[in-house]
Amino acid sequence: MFVRIRFLLVVSLLSLAVLIPPATADKMRHHALSLIGEPKYPADFTNFRYVNPNAPKGGAIRLPAIGSFDSLNPFILKGVSATGVSLIYDQLMETSLDEPSTAYGLIAEWMTYPDDFSTATFKLRDGARWHDGKPVSPEDVIFSLEAMKKGHPFYGQYYKNVVKAEKTGPREVTFTFNVKNNRELPMIVGELTILPKHYWTSNDADGNPRDITKTTLDPPLGSGPYRIKEVKAGRSMTLERVKDYWAAKLPVKLGKDNFDEIRFEYYRDSTIAFEAFKADRLDFYRETSSKNWATGYDLKTVKKGMLKRRLVELKRGQPMQAFVLNTRHEKFQDPRVRRAFNLAFDFEWANKNLFYGQYRRVSSYFENTELASSGLPEGRELEILNEIRDQVPPEVFTTPYTNPVSDGSGSIRRNLRAATKLFKAAGWSVKDRKLVNDKTGRQMTASFLLVSPQFERIVQPYSRNLERLGIKVSLRVVDPPQYSRRLDSFDFDIIVGNFSQSQSPGNEQRGFWGSAAADKKGSRNLIGVKNPAIDRLIDKIIFAKDRSELVAATRALDRVLLWNHYVVPQWYAPYSRIAYWDRFGAPETLPSQSVGFPDIWWWNEDAAKKLAEAK
Repeated sequence: MFVRIRFLLVVSLLSLAVLIPPATADKMRHHALSLIGEPKYPADFTNFRYVNPNAPKGGAIRLPAIGSFDSLNPFILKGVSATGVSLIYDQLMETSLDEPSTAYGLIAEWMTYPDDFSTATFKLRDGARWHDGKPVSPEDVIFSLEAMKKGHPFYGQYYKNVVKAEKTGPREVTFTFNVKNNRELPMIVGELTILPKHYWTSNDADGNPRDITKTTLDPPLGSGPYRIKEVKAGRSMTLERVKDYWAAKLPVKLGKDNFDEIRFEYYRDSTIAFEAFKADRLDFYRETSSKNWATGYDLKTVKKGMLKRRLVELKRGQPMQAFVLNTRHEKFQDPRVRRAFNLAFDFEWANKNLFYGQYRRVSSYFENTELASSGLPEGRELEILNEIRDQVPPEVFTTPYTNPVSDGSGSIRRNLRAATKLFKAAGWSVKDRKLVNDKTGRQMTASFLLVSPQFERIVQPYSRNLERLGIKVSLRVVDPPQYSRRLDSFDFDIIVGNFSQSQSPGNEQRGFWGSAAADKKGSRNLIGVKNPAIDRLIDKIIFAKDRSELVAATRALDRVLLWNHYVVPQWYAPYSRIAYWDRFGAPETLPSQSVGFPDIWWWNEDAAKKLAEAK
C-alpha cells in the first residue's frame, strides 16, 4: 500500500459523550468524543486498558523506511518527509486504539460545542509545553490551522469548513464553522497537530527567517514524546524519548512511548529491507508480502524462537486496495472500459498461485464494516438513492455488485469475451490483434506505474491477460520520491492505490472522490472522480443527523462508487502479519484497532540478553 505524508492520519472521529460537569447551562464539557457510541473510558480513568501502565522505559529500536527523504516538514506538499516525524508532535486529542472513531483529550483538557455544531471550543491543559519549556498557547493552535490549510491541499480540503480559529480565553480556542449540523467538525479539529508559532516565526541558528511553507532538514521544535536526535539526509533519522515529557503521566499517555530511541533506517525497497531484518539490522517488520510470509521465514532463528512471527486479527475496516484507473485520461472515462479491465484480472488464479490463498477479494470501499453495501438498496438507503436516480448507473437499483470470478485455473476466456464486448460497445475493436479506437485508429495502451518491485510478479500475469485483449501494456518501477511526485501531479495511467476508511466517514470523502479535489495537485482524488451524484452523497454523509443516517448514506456512496467501476479491486487480509526479534514485551491483549507497535510495546532487557547469548 502506498504511503503519503500524514495520510495515515486517523480519519474522521466524532460525536459525543458528556462526562464532565457542564461549563454553562447550554454547553457541556466533553473529555472524549466518539461517533460510534459512548466512549469506553470515563472522565476519571487512569490509563487505557490495552497498555501496561508500569511498562519499563529503555532500549533502542531500529525500524525500516523505504526510499529516501529530503524534509522534516510533513505539513506541506513540497519534498518527501521523513518517516516518524509525527512522533515529535502532539494533537489536541489522542486516538484510542481500542475503539473505532474515538478520541480523548491530550493538549485539550476538555471541549464544548453547541447543539448545531456551528463552533467548537477547546480548553488547553495547564502544563502542556514545548520541548524548549514554553507553554502551548491558543496562538499556537490558531497558527497551526492556518499554516496547514495553506501548506497542503489535503489539509485545505479536510479543514475546508473551518473558517476561523480565535482565542476566547487565557487557554481557550474557539473554531467557527461555515456550516451547521456537521457532527464531525468538532472531532476533526480535535485531530489538529499543534505547531509552535514562536519557533516558525523566528530565525534559525544562522539568523535566517524560518518558513513553514518550505522544506527543511533542521530538526523542528515539538511538544510530543520524542524529539529528533540525529538526521542523516536520505539515510536515517533517530528520535530520542523526551525524559521530562509533559504528558507522560496523563491517562492517555501512561504506559506508552516506552523506547528511549527509535531509529528509522532507509532502504531502496522492501526486498532489501527484509534482508536487513533477517540479518538483525532491524528489530521489527510488518510483512506485506504473502509470498514472504509463506516462504521467507524458513530460518533457524525462527525455529529456535529467536525471531518471532505473529498473526494479529484486528476488528477494523479494510481499505479498498485496487488498481486505480486515471479517469483524467480519455480512454478511461467510459465505465464499460473500466469494467473490462476488471474482467481481465484473475484474482482467483493470483490468490492460488501468487498469494498462497492468504487473501480475500475486496468488494466494497468500506470492507469489513457495517458501512459496506450488500444486496439491493432498501429503506433509507433507497430513499437517498432515489433522489439521484437519473444520475447513477441503473444497476445500482437492480443488481448487487460483484467482482468477476474465475475457477482459478488460469483460463478466463469467458471473462475476456465479456471484456471484448464491453470494449466494442465503448467504441473499441480488435484489428490485427490490436484493440484500436474506432474513431482514431489508435491502439489502447495501459502503463502501470509501481513503487514496489514486489508488485511486478502480480502485474505481469494481469498484463498478459490485457495483451490477449489487444492492449499494449508497459510497466515501470520508480523510486519513492519520483512516485510521490507523479502521484501529486496525476502523471500516471494505472497505479496501485489504497483508500483507508474509518468507521465514521466524513469530510475526508471530499478528498477521496469530491469533484473539487479532482484537479488539485497533491489531492487524494487519484481516480479523478468528477460526479455530481457522488458530491451529493458525500454531503449526505457529512451532514448525517445520526448514525443510522450516516450508515445509509455511506452504503449508498459505496454502491455508486462500485457501479461506476473506477478501480479494479484487489485484495485484503483479515489480520496483520508482524515479525520481530525477541527483545520486546507487549500487553497480553493487543487493542482491537491496531498492533500498537511501537506505541505500547516496551524493551525487555532480560529477553534481549538471552537473545544476545543465543546468537
